Amino acid sequence: MNNSFKLCNQLRLLTAIALLVTFCSTSVCYAQQQVYNKELLKLKAAARLKLSAQVDEFNNYTDRPESDGPFNKTNNKAFLLQNTPLFLASDSTINKVYNYRWWMISKHLKQYNDPYDNKQYWVVTEFFGPRPWASLSGAITCPAGQQFYDVRWLRDGKFLRSYADYFMKGSASKLNQRENGNFLTYMSRPESHHFSSWMINGVDAFLKIHPDNKWLHSELPYLEKHQQVWDSLFTVKNPAAKTAGMYKILDLYDGMEFSLSAVLGLIHSDGAYSLYTADNWRNYYLGWGTDNNAAKSEQAKEYPKAFRKGYPDFYLARPSINSYMYGNLQSLATLYAVDEAIYPQDKKAQKASMYAKKAERLQQKVLNVLWDKDEQFFNTLSAGDNEYGAHDYEAKVRESVGYTPWYFDLIPGKNYTEYGKAWEMFSSRKGFYNTSGMTTAEQQHPYYNERAYAWNGRGWPFENSVVYKGYANYLRDYKKNSTQAEKELLLDHIEKLAKLHGDKQLNIGEWYIPSDGKTFGGEQDYFHSTFPDIIIEDLLGFKASHNNSFTVAPLLPNGKWDYFYLGNIRYHNHDVDIIWKKDWDAKKSGNQSKLCVWVDGKLIASSASLNGNLLVKLPN
Repeated sequence: MNNSFKLCNQLRLLTAIALLVTFCSTSVCYAQQQVYNKELLKLKAAARLKLSAQVDEFNNYTDRPESDGPFNKTNNKAFLLQNTPLFLASDSTINKVYNYRWWMISKHLKQYNDPYDNKQYWVVTEFFGPRPWASLSGAITCPAGQQFYDVRWLRDGKFLRSYADYFMKGSASKLNQRENGNFLTYMSRPESHHFSSWMINGVDAFLKIHPDNKWLHSELPYLEKHQQVWDSLFTVKNPAAKTAGMYKILDLYDGMEFSLSAVLGLIHSDGAYSLYTADNWRNYYLGWGTDNNAAKSEQAKEYPKAFRKGYPDFYLARPSINSYMYGNLQSLATLYAVDEAIYPQDKKAQKASMYAKKAERLQQKVLNVLWDKDEQFFNTLSAGDNEYGAHDYEAKVRESVGYTPWYFDLIPGKNYTEYGKAWEMFSSRKGFYNTSGMTTAEQQHPYYNERAYAWNGRGWPFENSVVYKGYANYLRDYKKNSTQAEKELLLDHIEKLAKLHGDKQLNIGEWYIPSDGKTFGGEQDYFHSTFPDIIIEDLLGFKASHNNSFTVAPLLPNGKWDYFYLGNIRYHNHDVDIIWKKDWDAKKSGNQSKLCVWVDGKLIASSASLNGNLLVKLPN
């Protein structure tokens, strides 16, 4: 009897232990979950209060452009509280800039009644008011890739679906860009292709957050036509050229006005471009106004087609546009595969395969042609079919656009260490690291110039957005186990970018001076770059997926922040909240660091590591 009694007690104990293990299977027991849930309610409320108070502050800013659309100081607070991902962190500067940037974005959401198809579209503007280089709606393709990456995080997906419709199948896809005083090329093209962009990739990024299979199914033929225009107008047609089949563009229409790679190519050229020499190029290709000098030159008179109002018709195969197009092609492959899974058709599978192969061919061209093994960098070549000027000439200068391939994960994973050496210049004073922010050309080059309205060194937030995502992808997707110093470098750059917004009346403009810049210049409340996306995806590591899951893999260095809350995210028709804290209960001692993820108000995943890779599967 005693042995049987002992055996029964042992079985009961084992059963109780098993039940306890099951009860705590999510890595936190009920009592501990209550602590976490209580903190969620507290931080979410605090984030809402901070956003509300700061929107009031922003609305009281003086001498600011009026909103381009319906959201203004009379209604923007309600819109932002309902639609934006909430953020609260122990870094008050980054926190405030994050909220400011959402306020700024709301001013650029515009409703456009298109007289050509009698439809109303939501578009996203860059400047306020009509600009001659914009589409008729006021939207401009140059920042569209950046705008897709930021605006995709709004809870309501209607804005980007409509924006994509406008550029892919609305009048912007049919009307040629107006030829006026700001049209500095002889190549006619639709408004949707006036400047380089990666909008197809942007649609892909958007659908990872707001899947819409029916809309994608109807949109795909127009996405494909959009890419076909790039292929027909902006590729090197000379089959004997080193750059054959690669994508080409003028500096200006890559959104970069004047670059050092173009300078070096022009100096190397003869004939029409013998005008440019090592001694005098600054008189002709260093910011607006110098092109007027070129227009008066003998070469411009002798070769009128080589210049448009003094701007040289000199195309370049740049790492930027070729990476954008790689991103577009990869996204077409991905989106056709997504569509095939829902609407099975043999042609869709074939198209997914075709675009994957096209992307791979372009990838190899970028690696074989643009990568300079000696310089350890992706450089720019002049187009091999230029009517005037040098063909396939490699400009030996490191420019920040050489980091664009990492934005789209173009680098093969097995070779990441070879190409990763390029990032040594990201932290170097000889390269792109400076007192107040990243430069756009390497500082050790003799032609470096941050004072000119050009991309010869001056900082541009557009480019910060590209490079920071590229670096975050390098650390997260390639290295996987990045060092504390590497994470601190990313945060250091983001902190500098945040501080450039100012401290009294925040602003985002076109440019800054990297060596001593105190704030931005050129414009106010200017939507040409990202910031919410830099925080959500690049720093805090919310990585979206077409699958019914996401990962949280922060690159925030240990010891820099005490906590962060990121929530109110609408993802795959679920609500997501994330908190990391290193001290959850002030009454307890020891390391309490934990990253917690809630879906629809339920704590479903957690990790004791800030810098881990937490996979979160959504409930069915």
